Amino acid sequence: MYSGKDGFTAEELKYLQLLSKQYKNINSAATEVMNLKAILNLPKGTEHFVSDIHGEVESFSHVLRNASGVIKNQISAIFGASLRESEKKSLATLIYYPEKKLEQMAETEEDMNDWYKITLHRLVTICKVVSSKYTRSKVRKALPKEFAYILEELLHEDNVSRDKEMYYNEIISTIIDLDQADRFVTALCHLIQRLAIDTLHVIGDIYDRGPNAAAIMDILEHYHSVDIQWGNHDIAWMGAAAGCQALICNVLRIQTRYANLDTIEEDYGINLIPLATFAMDCYADDPCTQFAPKGTEGALSDKDFQLIAKMHKAISILQWKMEAQIIKRHPEFHMENRLLLDKINFEKGTINIEGVEYEMNDMNFPTVDPKDPYALTEEEQEVMDKVKSSFVNSEKLQEHIRVLYSKGAMYNIFNSNLLFHGGIPMNDDGTLKTVTFRGKRYKGKDYLDAVERTAREAYFNKPHSEAKRQCMDIMWYLWCGEDSPLFGKKKMTTFERYFIDDKTTHKEVSNPYYTLRNDENICRYVLEAFGLDPDTSHIVNGHVPVKVVKGESPIKANGKLFVIDGGFAKAYQKVTGIAGYTLIYNSHGMVLVSHEPFVSTEVAIAEEKDILSSTVALQYTQDRIRVRDTDIGKKLQESIDELEKLLYAYQNGIIKEQ
Repeated sequence: MYSGKDGFTAEELKYLQLLSKQYKNINSAATEVMNLKAILNLPKGTEHFVSDIHGEVESFSHVLRNASGVIKNQISAIFGASLRESEKKSLATLIYYPEKKLEQMAETEEDMNDWYKITLHRLVTICKVVSSKYTRSKVRKALPKEFAYILEELLHEDNVSRDKEMYYNEIISTIIDLDQADRFVTALCHLIQRLAIDTLHVIGDIYDRGPNAAAIMDILEHYHSVDIQWGNHDIAWMGAAAGCQALICNVLRIQTRYANLDTIEEDYGINLIPLATFAMDCYADDPCTQFAPKGTEGALSDKDFQLIAKMHKAISILQWKMEAQIIKRHPEFHMENRLLLDKINFEKGTINIEGVEYEMNDMNFPTVDPKDPYALTEEEQEVMDKVKSSFVNSEKLQEHIRVLYSKGAMYNIFNSNLLFHGGIPMNDDGTLKTVTFRGKRYKGKDYLDAVERTAREAYFNKPHSEAKRQCMDIMWYLWCGEDSPLFGKKKMTTFERYFIDDKTTHKEVSNPYYTLRNDENICRYVLEAFGLDPDTSHIVNGHVPVKVVKGESPIKANGKLFVIDGGFAKAYQKVTGIAGYTLIYNSHGMVLVSHEPFVSTEVAIAEEKDILSSTVALQYTQDRIRVRDTDIGKKLQESIDELEKLLYAYQNGIIKEQ
């Protein structure tokens, strides 16, 4: 309780006068202090960390629905041996996919009323457990409005008396009699999903490779509590939506590479007919072998396969031309080594890279003038203008990009954990690298803050202004520049991978951070640089897939750092050997979970087949973590301190009750 020994400053009194308008007397202020102190002693909410989703909406949606195994574990803990394993699986599937599972039960269950009665009691029991760590007020806000009163009654039923028990049984019977059971079961299942996870952290790379990034963004846009740490693929889409032509080409190149044109055309309504027409005319007799779309496995007709390959090549050439314009405008980027079209010897069919001559595997460049290789043809310029217009005028794309800006950032500090997608530029000796950025020198946290401000300027600055163009150029640098915290390699060898068979040219050397982060002392140093206590904090990264098949571990630096990119994207799973990691941080500690590939939603429902998940590591605490130990707890304690000052002011006549 505030002692009042030092009195109040003029500013404190002014603030307390404002606070008194909300808490008008001693009783209201005291009641709020009691409420807040009670909340401080509740267990902390469960945090869910995912990374590198790459458009795989079915896997991502399932991991959200099952909360990385949290719900399944709760079912086992609550019912133990009282339910058969088959019953537990069925109950879990119902919670994950209530609408579809109810349809299935209606076809196979002989006595639906009896099934409803048993199932509703079980769901209410689970709901009581998952809601127990929240205040009634928070649970009330999560309740579906149509059943809010009934659910609140059932959740706080205590079975103390027979009359009370009859009352609750009557509620359930009435729900069934009025044919509302399906709707009520569905509402309960969605409520369990909602309460199982308090906060979702997405550690970057929502876009590219997989086919349904737009559907993932729809989920995140309406998720109850989410923050996003931008990944390099996200920043590319953000820059493209702002109008950066090099990044528009890059986005289209990756979409054609993986034959995910539905995201562009169907989801975002971007017209690709100009590009397709141009590609068919320009590369009519070119098989575009090096540009064949990946991972299609017979899903495309020969005609579509050929068309996409031609579009892929056409947009790639356009990308290198547009990138050259940025590189020439910004010598401070030091990316002249990425100007390669002018290094081609068209007579010999070779290219000179850093003094070494390599044979090219493709020499058909109908739009490249050897005398002026980076100039756009008239047809290319027309395609570029039309595609750019489609990007900047796509309402759905702009809506999703605004979600990335409103819910996202370069990094996040949450409950003593430092979350960022890629890396922090470092020197070989383990010190933070000083980077010259927009004429000023930054390192560590200050550098990431400056990068984030620039990313926001690139999108929100005045249209067609020079300042906006400069920032959009930097967005491209963030995609592929050496000192980008989102890329973190000496160079991006995209051109070499397409046109040179010699794989020594494909190598991309990573920033020292990616090796140094294995050292606990380095991780402690980074945490301190961001103002965190290295004894109690962790770093959570994505970006670099963990190659489990080669024995690589997602746990670095004696448990100070977790890398949770394990391969959501099917394109990565041959390399990683699994289908992703997720991290759970609940009131008992941290749980790192690995996931096997997800077959499909249909199989999950029909065969009640959950993702096979395995606990990789546990960091459990002896004492349960309470709200008072979290960032929210610190804010609540600040509110308590201010309210206690207000109480003192009321009690000592400094401020008058209203």
